[in-house]
Amino acid sequence: DASDKVVGRLASDIAMILMGKHKPTYTPHVDTGDFVIVLNCAKVKFTGRKWQDKEYGWFTGYTRQRFVTAEKRRETHPELILREAV
Repeated sequence: DASDKVVGRLASDIAMILMGKHKPTYTPHVDTGDFVIVLNCAKVKFTGRKWQDKEYGWFTGYTRQRFVTAEKRRETHPELILREAV
């Protein structure tokens, strides 16, 4: 459940589970096969003014790059905020 959790701290916890570091049989070159399902991605929070200041950019394939703020990304695709952080 991602409601009222900071994006960076939650992304760190998810990355540890995906790598398998929570298991006593952790080995860096072995895929542990773990999955993570996150609920309420739209309810995550940033600290400070990151909702207005943080920008996500992507290349369109043409001679330009598009940018969108984190606040706009939360309205359209809230799951991408957490996916890109992980």
